[in-house]
Amino acid sequence: MGGEEEKRKEVDAAAVKRIVKQLNFGGSEEERAEAALEVGRLARADGRTKRFLAELGVVPTLVRMIFDSRDLRSRISAAEALIELGRGTFKNKVLMVEAGLLTKLPQLMPNKDFSRSQELFLLLSSISSLAKTDFALNTSHILPLVFETLNANDATENTKLACLATLYNLSTKLDNFKSIVSDDTIHALLTLSLDRRTSEGALSILSNLVVSPAAKRRIADHSAVPKAFVEVMSWDDKPKCRELAVYLMMVVAQNGCRVYREKLVEHGAVEVLLEIALLGSDIARRRAMKILQWIKNEGEVRMRVHSGPRVERVSLFDGCSGDREEEQCRRAIGEMVKESLKRNMASILRKATAIEGFSNVKGLCTSSSSKSLPY
Repeated sequence: MGGEEEKRKEVDAAAVKRIVKQLNFGGSEEERAEAALEVGRLARADGRTKRFLAELGVVPTLVRMIFDSRDLRSRISAAEALIELGRGTFKNKVLMVEAGLLTKLPQLMPNKDFSRSQELFLLLSSISSLAKTDFALNTSHILPLVFETLNANDATENTKLACLATLYNLSTKLDNFKSIVSDDTIHALLTLSLDRRTSEGALSILSNLVVSPAAKRRIADHSAVPKAFVEVMSWDDKPKCRELAVYLMMVVAQNGCRVYREKLVEHGAVEVLLEIALLGSDIARRRAMKILQWIKNEGEVRMRVHSGPRVERVSLFDGCSGDREEEQCRRAIGEMVKESLKRNMASILRKATAIEGFSNVKGLCTSSSSKSLPY
């Protein structure tokens, strides 16, 4: 039995060597593209074969194919093979960097067919995970291509998603913030956050970057904020996006930024925050309650009576003369606030009842037995 196993391994090794030879010395682009596809298939088979392929030197050859080949199919086949070789292996990703994959990236930018391909950014996403390790990853060659693609109208949704995954990995390291944070980057990410397909990726990156004072300032000053966050927070079917939007809103609103909190009220954030505080996930509820408390405290501070003239007090109770009339004005304003809150709560409860009813209907429809019916 042991002899048969050894014989099988020898046959497998011979087949791998034959494919590697075809990859290195194939007479045509088509033959090398086929060999690259086979390398990818073999790399998926098991870890031992993946290590063996790397030991035979396929990584530098595949990297050269990406930059030297004029055939788009060959380039994509090489990228797919490298993706499989790098999956789950730190060493093979380092080999790709050492083979010059990143330093040569600027050469690809004029070739829009490949530089906008999903395969290239899936490969870059794999390599960018090195940023989460102690490996010194130079981002100066990756970021220009990433930024160009995020802003490109001709990039597909899948390409942008892979591009966002690359930028997310890079944004997990504080050392990269200076290279990443700019007005253009923040604008692109906020724009993508309003697209339901790319929103989670864009918001995740912003959540990483917002710990930087420079990024926080740029986010707070952007014309789309807080309106963009309020819109995302209204997406009932995107709980993760809601959590991230509430987090970003909370971080930007803290430290007594009164102007920003006033903008929250102007853009209808209170109603959405109330809904999340009642119906959101645990973490989203806690964050929403914190923001609502800040808004409430801000209002109390502005309404508080101080010694000396107050512009807010005069304008608020303009036309009220004497303590009795002023008290009546206060009661009238209080009633208006209560009525507004009552309407908001009624709307929220209707939504909650609809969600609960829909869940019950789904439960009944998917039941396969009459025993599960409630009657």
